[in-house]
Order: sequence, then C-alpha cells, then structure tokens
Amino acid sequence: MLGAHSAFADSPVCPDPDSDFEANGPTFALPQRDSAPLKILAIGSSSTEGIGATSPANTYPARLQDELAHDDGIAADVRNAGVGGELAAKTLPRLLAALKSGWARLVIWQVGTNDALVGADEGLFRATLESGVYAARAAGVALMLIDPQYTRKIPDDSRYRRFVAIIHDIGARFHVPVVSRYAMMQRWGAKTRTSLLSEDGFHMNDFGYRCVAHALAEVIEDAIQSKL
Repeated sequence: MLGAHSAFADSPVCPDPDSDFEANGPTFALPQRDSAPLKILAIGSSSTEGIGATSPANTYPARLQDELAHDDGIAADVRNAGVGGELAAKTLPRLLAALKSGWARLVIWQVGTNDALVGADEGLFRATLESGVYAARAAGVALMLIDPQYTRKIPDDSRYRRFVAIIHDIGARFHVPVVSRYAMMQRWGAKTRTSLLSEDGFHMNDFGYRCVAHALAEVIEDAIQSKL
C-alpha cells in the first residue's frame, strides 16, 4: 500500500487504523485485482449522504473511491445510497432491493445513530441488523458495518452506547467487520485538538469523512491481499 495520505500531504494525518480506527471482527475475502472495478454500495443515513461535508467530493464514499484508486491501485465504483435521518428499519428494504439487483460485491452499512437518538426499540434494531446480515450472506455479498460517531451532543449517552454495543455484538457473532468509529473518535478527541466533527458538533467534517474512508480502504486492501 502506498502512503495512506499521499494525496493529502499538507493535511492532518488520520488516526492509525491499526490502533485508533480498527475494524473489529474477522475480515472477509474479496476478488483479486482485475480490470473490472470493485462495485461497492455505501448505504446508511447522514454520515453516508455526507451531511457536514463541504461538497459531495468530500463524503466518505467519494473519498473511499479516490483512495482505493490513488493509494491502493484498486479500481472501484462506490455508489452513495445515504439518506439523512433514516432509521435502520427504513434502510433495510433499500438494502434488500440493492442486494436483489446483484450489482454490489461489497456493501458498507453505516447504521445505528438515528435509532439510538430517537430511542428505537433495541430488539427491533438488533433484528433489523441481523436481517441485513443474513440477506447479504444469502446473496454472496461481502458486508461491513460502521457504528455511530462519537459526539458529546447525545441526550442519552447510556442508550447511545447500547446501540453501539449491539452493532459490535452482531459483528462478532456473524464475523462481520465493524469499523469502530465511536471508539476511535472518543480516543482521538482525548489526545488531539484536530476535530473530526463539523461546526454543528454532530456530523463529521471533511477530515472526519476522509479518515472514515481511509479506515475502510485499509480493510478492503487487506481483504484483497488475503486472496493473493
């Protein structure tokens, strides 16, 4: 892998995915590099849509496609299917339809933030997430999860952390990698003044989205290398 930030030499350096922004759980295998782009569906809510980014080019799906191509030499087609404010139960039918289409080889599901904020039923949230995991597995499509962002603007922190824990529990049980955004942002905020959040203190900023993309690219690169 080339320098993780070769295209952004004058920008702050993202947290190290191996220590601060890890993907928990076993990784998966992806097809070896070939001339066909790796088709990736990024689905979720505002963090996928890119609320807080200065432009669509600075959302994490756009940054992911760029980093895979420029730093890792992996041709990828990353489609952004983020809908701001959406709950997991609303995302699931869109995910099922996307899997049925047969287009994606990898799905990245950013999930849990809005469910935690509104106090969605935790049992229903777990069942919804499990349904998505089963559907991806049945379709033969690799799946990654992104847990909620860490922010101090949470009305019920204990409930928020329970939703984070549910996502990681499902990742461990079903061997689905979970990019630990919550833990990374919490540790990062304790040791640096470089913010990953936009001015609203809730959504990520351009730097935050770039760091999410970088962590995802590391996992994808490792998954492809495991096939070599």
